[in-house]
Order: sequence, then structure tokens, then C-alpha cells
Amino acid sequence: MSVAELLLPRRDLSVGRLSRWPTNWSIVVLDAVLVRLIFPISGVGLAIWAQSNDLGLFNAFGWQGWLVGVAAFLVLDFAVWFQHWAAHKVPLLWRMHQVHHADGDVDVTTALRFHPLEILLSFVWKGLLIVALGAPPEAVLVFEIVLNGAAMFNHANVTLPKPIDAVLRLIIVTPDMHRVHHSADWVETDSNYGFNLSIWDRLFRTYIDQPAKGHLGMTIGLSDDMTAGARKLPWSLMLPFRPLRSRRQ
Repeated sequence: MSVAELLLPRRDLSVGRLSRWPTNWSIVVLDAVLVRLIFPISGVGLAIWAQSNDLGLFNAFGWQGWLVGVAAFLVLDFAVWFQHWAAHKVPLLWRMHQVHHADGDVDVTTALRFHPLEILLSFVWKGLLIVALGAPPEAVLVFEIVLNGAAMFNHANVTLPKPIDAVLRLIIVTPDMHRVHHSADWVETDSNYGFNLSIWDRLFRTYIDQPAKGHLGMTIGLSDDMTAGARKLPWSLMLPFRPLRSRRQ
């Protein structure tokens, strides 16, 4: 996706990679280290453990097969949509999630720019659902691959032909669809929460087709000072502990 951004960029970056990528990638590394230290078992490992101990809905009823895998995938997909929606609606969660939105541009590294506390809470949320469902390990593995791949795809600063974008977004979230969510206009920010399937935003009426100012004219990020601060690692890590501003500022 990084190569695609270089070859087929959708927008000229207003901040640029050199001032953003060191911080974004540092956050990624920190997230990975913390998750592995605190949760040495992965989501797939939890699914295997639940299966071996007959835990969860599917295991309790002995349900197996590809239909169960599809059902588990859909539930987990909706769970991530709901988690994202809640991160914008619950002030405590927004404190952490605003680190993601403070980025002054949207590209493939923005997909991985999440505060470590949010990553840890996300792991707990997904882990509880995996065990409660008794989700098949294979379904969890596919879901985790799609979760990461789709996030990098729909955050990428790439151009898709409009006819292809129009067809794809009937099923999955495209870069143009998700970029609306990173708009500095809060009406647009409160939309397009999906990371993979686009059905949830259409179903719950949180879908906006295009930004009001167009993709080339829209402003991305939060306030100017927060966008500038987001380029610094210490500032980004401390942001959830600063006084919470009104989201309209």
C-alpha cells in the first residue's frame, strides 16, 4: 500500500511522511511490544483454548463448519464497528481514540496509529467475544488478517477509479469512504465507522458518501495545534491524559 501511495496518490500530503512516519511507526512498535508482554496469547490462541475447553456458544452446542466460521467473522466485524462507534461517543474512550484522529494526513501508517491503551482495550474486547462465541480458530485467523489488511487498505492515500470505488464500497470500505471519517468536519467524522464491511454504516445510518468539500479540498485531523503535536511521540502518548476538549473546538 505504501508503494501504491507513491504511484497513485489520491491527495497531496499536507504534512508529509518525514515529519509523521517516525512517530507513527514508533507507536506501532510500542503497541506490538506491550500487547505481547501483557497478553502473550493471541486471539487465535484464545480461540484454540476455548475450543479445547468447550467454552463459548458454538462449542457448547457443538456447532461446526464453514457457516459457523462465517457467523463468527460477521459478529467480530460488527464488534469492531461498534467499538469504533463507542470510541467516538464515550468521552473516556475518545481520550484514547483521538490519538488516531490527530494525524494531519491519512495514509497507510495512520491505520496503525493507535494509543497503546486503546490497543490493549481492543484486545480485551475482541478476546472476550472470541471466548464467548467459541469462535473457530480458523475464523479468528482470517478475521485478524482481514482486520489489519483492510485497515491499511482503507487508510491508504491511493486513487481508485470511481466506477471501481462505487462497486467495492457496496461491500467493503474503500479509501475514499473511510477518508470522510477523518475529516475535520465533525458531522463527517461521526460517520463511516466501518473497517471492512460497509453494511454496518448503511444499516445504522452513519454512512456519508462523499466529503462536502471534496477529497482534495477537505481538511483532515483535529485542531491545528493537535495536528502539529501529533508529529511528536511524547505528545501523542500523553494526549489521553490532557484535559479533554470539546469535540467542536
